[in-house]
Amino acid sequence: MRDLDSFDRAILKALTVEGRISWRDLAARIGLSFSPTLRRVRRLEENGTIQGYTAVLDEGRLLGTMGVFISVTLERQIKDALRVFEEKVTAIPEVVGGFQVSGSSDYLIHAMVRDLAHYQELLDFLTTVPGVARIQSNFVIKTFVRRSATLMEGSGRR
Repeated sequence: MRDLDSFDRAILKALTVEGRISWRDLAARIGLSFSPTLRRVRRLEENGTIQGYTAVLDEGRLLGTMGVFISVTLERQIKDALRVFEEKVTAIPEVVGGFQVSGSSDYLIHAMVRDLAHYQELLDFLTTVPGVARIQSNFVIKTFVRRSATLMEGSGRR
C-alpha cells in the first residue's frame, strides 16, 4: 500500500464493492472531478495495483455447492513432476484454487463439487496424475469469510 493516498484508497474501495461503477459516479463518490479520477485509475492499472476487472460467478450454480480442500503429496518434488502436476490440475474445471505449500504435503487444491459422486470422479482423476503419492481431503462445513485483497489501514489489525 505504499504511495497510496486517501483518494487512491477510496478508488480501490469503491471498485472492490462495485466494479462496474461509471467513472463519473466514481469521481462523485470519492470527491474528485472526472479527469483526475480517471488518471488515478489508469495509474493504478498501469502500476499493477488494479490487475483487472472480473465478474464474480456463483460457483454453486456452475460447479457445485460442496467445497473441498485436497492436500496432495507427490512422490518426488522435481521440477518436471511439479510442472506436470500443476498443468493437469489447472485443467480441471472444478478446481477454483491451487497452491504449492510447505509442510506435510506439497499442494493444497480448493475445488467445488456437486456431491460425493462428483467428488469421487475428481478423486479418480487425481489418482491418475503421474507422481501423486498421497491425497487427503477436507470438506468445507461453513465459509465464514472469503474475499479478495482488502485495504488495510495501518497494520490491518484491530
